Amino acid sequence: MKLLRLGEPGRERPVLLAPDGRHLDLAGVAGDLDRAFWLDRGPDRVRAAHEAGALPEIPAEEAAGLRVGAAVARPGKVVCIGLNYRDHAEETGAPIPPRPVVFMKDPYTVVGPHDDILIPRGSVKTDWEVELAVVIGKRARYLDSDAEALDVIGGFAVSNDVSEREFQLERSGQWDLGKSCETFNPLGPWLVTADEVPDCQNLGLRLAVNGERRQDGTTKNMIFPVAEIVRYLSRHMVLEPGDVVNTGTPAGVALGIEGNPYLRPGDIVELAIDGLGTQRSKLVRA
Repeated sequence: MKLLRLGEPGRERPVLLAPDGRHLDLAGVAGDLDRAFWLDRGPDRVRAAHEAGALPEIPAEEAAGLRVGAAVARPGKVVCIGLNYRDHAEETGAPIPPRPVVFMKDPYTVVGPHDDILIPRGSVKTDWEVELAVVIGKRARYLDSDAEALDVIGGFAVSNDVSEREFQLERSGQWDLGKSCETFNPLGPWLVTADEVPDCQNLGLRLAVNGERRQDGTTKNMIFPVAEIVRYLSRHMVLEPGDVVNTGTPAGVALGIEGNPYLRPGDIVELAIDGLGTQRSKLVRA
């Protein structure tokens, strides 16, 4: 299933994008695509209501005029994996990590897939990163196998792990400061449930700036695959339903390009992952 949220910030409503392209209102089935949605067997209830024909359709012209919100409402935490593609580690001059590089991102960075991205005041090195986001669907702790890890995944989404490289690497060496600026995690357009992603290690990821392709990779090239990441994290923290895990980015970020073409006001960033939809965001000054 493709689940999304339509409406103005703070007033989004959950919606099912049906296979035939219709937008079906989930207001009578789910309050929002949040932690409670997963705890209350949300996907099963949505599927049953759809099969029963009990979901009212949002008129196409109405749906087309509504803002698309973040694919997850109020994630409890956003956990990120750094340097998880060999080519990205190489372009930044970093050694290949022997174990996942983990950092946290403020959950309030999560915004809609087409919302403006705010360049922080004083920033000169705002960068882009297309990433596969994993949405946790079940509480997870001390997982032992890949099968257990894959079983707790509720779905997947397109994520832009926007980064301010000077804040991240030069001012303090604390990655969180360069990753947690306002609007620094556009997420969506959809949350695609895990049953519709048969192989999360065979997805193409692409990103363009002002129409020029910058990133063109595949999740096949992850150093640590999705199942290993989830299993590893579960041994160091409890993963809760609705948490988001950003799994790393392939080569092609501004930090690794000659001349460092960092983002400027007016730039347009477009992202896509196979089967998970597309994003388009404009850069504006904070």
